[in-house]
Amino acid sequence: MSQTEQTYAATLYEGTFSVGLDKKFVRIERDDPPAKGALKLSLNPLLIHTPERNYLFDCGIGEFGEDTGPETIRQNLNDHGLTEFDITDIFLSHLHYDHIGGLAHRENGYWELTFPDANLWVSKKGWEKMMAKDEYYDEEKTEFVSFIDAKADLHFLDEEDQPYPELKVRKIGGHTEFHQVLLFDDGEHKYLQAGDVIGTKGAINRKYAAKYDFEPKVSQQKREELAKLAFDEGYTILAYHEDQNPLFKLTDYNEKTGYSTENIESYVPA
Repeated sequence: MSQTEQTYAATLYEGTFSVGLDKKFVRIERDDPPAKGALKLSLNPLLIHTPERNYLFDCGIGEFGEDTGPETIRQNLNDHGLTEFDITDIFLSHLHYDHIGGLAHRENGYWELTFPDANLWVSKKGWEKMMAKDEYYDEEKTEFVSFIDAKADLHFLDEEDQPYPELKVRKIGGHTEFHQVLLFDDGEHKYLQAGDVIGTKGAINRKYAAKYDFEPKVSQQKREELAKLAFDEGYTILAYHEDQNPLFKLTDYNEKTGYSTENIESYVPA
């Protein structure tokens, strides 16, 4: 267990990738451009450490990318004096494999839970819809989610839920049908993670409806609503796919230029 008793948030950067229409995550350097016609996506699970619990907001791609696997997040946790056994709770914004792939691995030739002692919190309706499909992406990933369904300590969330006093979730839809925003507020620290609805820092001041979203206009609307919430109530935002400054606050608003931002440093143990 981490020695610090203070509450803090830290990004557990997993890497930066070029992702084309084939949905393959090809590793690139953080400052490199993606391949032509591809998206550039960084992966930043969020650790929130409190004296009582260690939360993860999304958990990375696991073994489903190029040169990826559980050793990355283990090393990131080790930097905080933690192991995979110290994670008490994992909250998932949605069920795309670059957000949930880190839940299990096959380092020893068979599926094992990466965080064996964690409660796994998921949208009830989202999980039911995923498990009702004949295939989740492909045969390998279908086997993966079937293992999670059978072995993980699953807890199902309603469309508005508050499993802990400091932690709330709310369905926002948009990127996926049952997409959730994850909200942490202990009275002193406030963090907001909205998955791919606010996937990058630049998304805050862009008005766009992405064709890859389940409901593009809903994503746009919720992005604007959540930005206003973060600004009005002082939440630090985590942009899961941001490659440079995934943690930031909104400090000012101008009708012409939008929000001003302030980068927040990820906690680094002394």
